[in-house]
Amino acid sequence: MPDATDAAEIIGTHHYTVAGMTCSHCALSVHAEVSELAAVDAVDVDLASGRLIVTGARIDDDAVRAAVAEAGYEVV
Repeated sequence: MPDATDAAEIIGTHHYTVAGMTCSHCALSVHAEVSELAAVDAVDVDLASGRLIVTGARIDDDAVRAAVAEAGYEVV
């Protein structure tokens, strides 16, 4: 079983920019879709900047992009 040091090494924070969000509902949709990914521990979406920050263990960038697309937006 991995110890706390091993776990800390695989948990990371990934930054993305999402295009097309224009309202709080847009940001909530992106947040909901990305939050459903198995490896995700935390999601922060900033509507004004289009910033998306995803924290978790072994985050799959392609899965994040697909979740954003499922919400109707695009990672740029």
